[in-house]
Amino acid sequence: MTTTAQAATQTPIIAIRNLQKSFGTNQVLTDINLDVDKGEVVCVIGPSGSGKSTMLRCINTLETPTGGSIVVDGMDMTDLDLDIDAARTRIGMVFQSFNLFGHLTVRENLTIAQTKVLRRSKAEANKVAEANLAKVGLSEKMEAKPGSLSGGQQQRVAIARALSMDPDVMLFDEPTSALDPETVGDVLQVMRNLAEAGMTMVVVTHEMEFARQVADRVVFMDGGVVVESGPAKDVIGNPQEQRTKDFLSRVLNPGQLG
Repeated sequence: MTTTAQAATQTPIIAIRNLQKSFGTNQVLTDINLDVDKGEVVCVIGPSGSGKSTMLRCINTLETPTGGSIVVDGMDMTDLDLDIDAARTRIGMVFQSFNLFGHLTVRENLTIAQTKVLRRSKAEANKVAEANLAKVGLSEKMEAKPGSLSGGQQQRVAIARALSMDPDVMLFDEPTSALDPETVGDVLQVMRNLAEAGMTMVVVTHEMEFARQVADRVVFMDGGVVVESGPAKDVIGNPQEQRTKDFLSRVLNPGQLG
């Protein structure tokens, strides 16, 4: 995680300026401005339909912005001349659904992109895969097929797969929303470990306690705009905007607000 002094002196690893995104006549994002510093953990919260996931998908251009700019580690993601496939290797993304290849083993899921995209040798790819699977606590599942794993285990494999590409930034789009309650904790613990190790993370989440404990900064979005942004203790514990207060009053347990 970044310190206040570090944040004041470094160039943001993600710089979003005047980001807009429309689907036909439906404007989903309106003039989003957001910086993320290297090593910072930013949790994005807000109601369904507020534009959180769309913003995340615009960062690695899974959605093409309608206007504005997004620069990730010096790469202008909206530059038509950018090698977008090469740029995406530096941005790991974990989705709500696990998107694992069901016909491949866990090992194969973790090595296929390494060998085909990064051109690593099979031996090197296996070494990286084994190290990252150990990070998520699933070394014994290396030869398993995804269908034999629980949802939480599959999501941890998906995180290990993203890490195996050595990304500069990790994006998480509601990574626990499709999981059974008893498996959520294991996935969140892996994410906590990544945060403590200094990984830059942008996390769209409904897990308020995770955001409170782990985030350097919480961003509340609604209606395609950033309504409020600041330290978790302020945005979740003492929000200033009425819209933020209204949202949190519905999602937090009594006593968590304030």
